[in-house]
This record gives sequence, structure tokens and C-alpha cells, in this order.
Amino acid sequence: MEDFATRLEKVRAQLAEAATRAGREPSTIELVAVSKTQTVEVIREAMRAGLLIFGENKVQEAARKIAELERGSWRLIGHLQTNKARLAVQLFDSIDSVDRLELAQDLDRHAEPIGKTQNVLLQVNVAGESSKSGCTPESAQSLAEAINALPRLTLRGLMTIAPYAEDPEKSRPHFARLRELRDTLERDSGLHLPVLSMGMSGDFAVAVEEGSTSVRLGTALFGPRLTLKQQRPADPSFIEST
Repeated sequence: MEDFATRLEKVRAQLAEAATRAGREPSTIELVAVSKTQTVEVIREAMRAGLLIFGENKVQEAARKIAELERGSWRLIGHLQTNKARLAVQLFDSIDSVDRLELAQDLDRHAEPIGKTQNVLLQVNVAGESSKSGCTPESAQSLAEAINALPRLTLRGLMTIAPYAEDPEKSRPHFARLRELRDTLERDSGLHLPVLSMGMSGDFAVAVEEGSTSVRLGTALFGPRLTLKQQRPADPSFIEST
């Protein structure tokens, strides 16, 4: 079985190869280690290997880890309920799954009392999958402009999740569409949206070729996701609630 260092080396090599094919500098592509369901000790190992940016899906699970680890840059990449907006603002350096104005307004309201300017990404459901969150491409411009007008939020870019497919080439049209949407928004609205968060363990090389600036990798770095039974004995801080 490959250890973490071996998997990380392989990922970095694949990222560099994809960036080179696209005529891009590999160092400009951010690697977000998706640490959801991983134990604190596993995350510490990733930190020792030089990774400091971590993506979590659940606010309360992340809260326990962040309190124990006390370092790193934390991104919320999962769907966020408005009743957890206050805690999310307190915990995360960036909330990468904003998909509706009500949520953005709540984040803005909770950031004000603590004097924080909250970085966010607008999640776009490019493929129109009913099982996934995200605004429609058609509503992205009006929503992006409304978010940009909120004083305590900084809209840094767009995020999408491509439909699962065994063949990563099937993700390419979705990544290309997000890039084209970003370019259109910048041209028509005058917004500066440098971040394109797209690409996961099975398709990140294609995403980089299509312009991704931030890839979110779980299995490629940590191996198969742990089951709840595997997590509980190793990490008593783990909780199931969202």
C-alpha cells in the first residue's frame, strides 16, 4: 500500500505535467487536501509533508479538527446551511460553496461583528445535476454582482463539481464552461475572479488543462475514504452531524 508521501509525490508530478501541457506554471495551482472524514493524526501527517490548505465538508467536524490542530488554512467546500453560517465565518479562511444570496447575506452579517472580511467562492452547478448544490450558470452574473456588493465578503472566483465519470475527459466540457463563464463575468461585470476551483481526484489533470487554479483532492492524497467505524476509534473528536 502506498504511503502518504508517495501519493503526494505522484499528485505533484501529475499536476506539474498537466500544467506544462497547458503552458502554465505549476506553482500557480493551489492544492487543497480534502480532509473530510480523515483523522487529526492523518492531517498532521499531511502538514508535516508540507500541505497547509485543507477542505472540509461539515462545519462541526471541521470545528473539532481546527481547534486541535491550530494551524493551516481551512476551506469549507461542502453545502452550508444558513443556521451554521455564524460558525463557518468564525472557522474558515474561505467558504467555497456559496450558492444563494440568502446565505451570502448571512455570512456578511456574521462577519461584521468580528471585523472579518470573508473570502468566498460562488458555486455553480454547471452540469445542472439535481443532486448537487450550486447556482445555475444563467443566474451566476446577478448573484456574483450581489455578493460582490456585500461589504464583508470578498468574491474571489467560481467553484464547480463535475458529474462523476470513469473517464476524466467527460469532465472537460464542464470545466471549460466554468472557465468561459468566469471570463464572461469578468468582461461583462468588471469583477476580478482569479480563482477557478475545479477538479477532484479523478479528473484534476483535465481541470488544470482547462484553467483550474485550485484542485480539491481527497482519495488521491489520503487513499480510500474511511468509514465511520474506522474513524471513531482513531479520532474520538469525530462527530457525524453537519
